[in-house]
Amino acid sequence: MTSIKITVDRLQPGLHIRLPCKWNEHPFLFNSFKIKDEDQIRMIRHLGIKHVFINPGQSDTQPLPVQEESDKNKDKEEVDQEVDLETQKLWQEKQDRIEKLSAYRRRVISCEKEFERSLSRMRAVMNKIRNRPEQAAEEAAQLVSDIVDNLLSDDNVTLHLMNGKSEFEDIYFHSLNVSVIAMMVAKAKMMDAEQIKEVAFASLFHDIGKVKVPTAILRKPTALTEPESNYLKLHTKYGLEIAANIEEFPESARTVIAQHHEHIDGSGYPDGLKGDEINELAQIVAVANAYDNLCHSNVVSEQKIPYVALSYLYKSCKHIYNNENLSLLIKFMGIYPPGTVVQLSNEMVGLVISVNAANILYPNVLIYDPSVPRTQAPIIDLAEKDIKIINAILPCKLPDKVREYLNPRSRISYFFDTDD
Repeated sequence: MTSIKITVDRLQPGLHIRLPCKWNEHPFLFNSFKIKDEDQIRMIRHLGIKHVFINPGQSDTQPLPVQEESDKNKDKEEVDQEVDLETQKLWQEKQDRIEKLSAYRRRVISCEKEFERSLSRMRAVMNKIRNRPEQAAEEAAQLVSDIVDNLLSDDNVTLHLMNGKSEFEDIYFHSLNVSVIAMMVAKAKMMDAEQIKEVAFASLFHDIGKVKVPTAILRKPTALTEPESNYLKLHTKYGLEIAANIEEFPESARTVIAQHHEHIDGSGYPDGLKGDEINELAQIVAVANAYDNLCHSNVVSEQKIPYVALSYLYKSCKHIYNNENLSLLIKFMGIYPPGTVVQLSNEMVGLVISVNAANILYPNVLIYDPSVPRTQAPIIDLAEKDIKIINAILPCKLPDKVREYLNPRSRISYFFDTDD
C-alpha cells in the first residue's frame, strides 16, 4: 500500500511511519518504525520534523484529525526541556549501538581473514597430497590444532557467515566447511580436544578421493547419470588408496573416508553398514557433509537455503543420520542459520549473518534499509531488541534492490570466532 504524507500533529501511537530524513539525522534506530508512545511523538516534533509518511497497511490505528493551529503548540514550552533530555539519551544509545556495530564489523573482518588463511593452508595441503604426502599430513595436523585451540578457548563461540571469494575451489570450501560444522557438533557432544582434532582432521580429508574423479562429473550442473553416479561413489575407495600412501595418516581419518556415506538404516555406501557398525566420528562427519551438500548442489534447482536444508534433514533424514548429531547441528545453527534471509516482526527484511552458541534463538541480522549505505547497514542483535523472526524468505523472491543490498551468498561458508 502507498505511504501517505501527514503532518506530525496527526501522529499517535500505533502508526507505522517513515521519517523524511537520513539515518544519521535522528536518534531512532530505524527510519521506519511503529510509534510506541507519546514520548516518541514529542521527540519527532522536537527534532523539527514537520511531516512524516505513514504506511496504513502496517499501522494499528488511523492518524488524528487535523487540529486547529492554536491547539498545536499550547504545551510546547512545558515539554521542550524534558524532550531534549530524552532525545540526548536516545542519541547516546544510538551512538553506543554504532560503536558496538563497528566493533562487531571489526571482529567479522578479523574472522574472515582467519578463514581465508585457513582456506589458503587447506589449498596448500591439497596441492602437496600427491607429491609430498607426509608434509601435507603434518601441515593439516597443524592447521587442525590451530583451529581447535581457537574453538575451545571460549564458551561463547559465534558462527559467522563467510564471504567466500572463489566459486571454483569446491573441494577446499566444502572440506573446510564440513570440518567447521563437524567440529561444532563434536564440541556440542562434549568431546575432548584430541577427539575434536580427530574429527577435524578426518573432515578435511573425507573427500580427498575426489581428486581422482573427473571434473566434468564433480561440477556437472545437471543430474548425474547412473554410470556417473557410480563413478563418483568410488571417491571413498580412491580416498583410502591415497591415505594408504601416507604413513602417518590417522586410522580414524581412514575410517571416516571409508564410511562418511554410510547410513544408519543400511542404505548408504560402499558397504551398507548399519547403526553402530558405523564409526562415531564418521556419523558426525556424515551429518555435516549432508548439510553442506544440500546447500551447494551443482544442480541449481536442488540447492537449498540453510533454513530449508536444516528442516529437510530434520524432517526427512532421521532414519539416515544419527538423531543426536542432527539435533545438535540444529541446536548450534539455530532455527534460522547464518545465510538465511528472514522477515522480521517489524516488517523489515534481513540476512542472518551470525549465531552465538550461547544465545541461538537470537541471531545477528543485517537489516535492509535503503536510507542507510550498504556498508553501514544496521546489524541487529535480536537478543537486545523487541523484534522477532517471522519466517524465512527464498532469495529469489526478493526484489532486485533488496537482493543486491543484502547480497545473499551463492556459497554458504562458515567460520567461528570466540567473544572477548
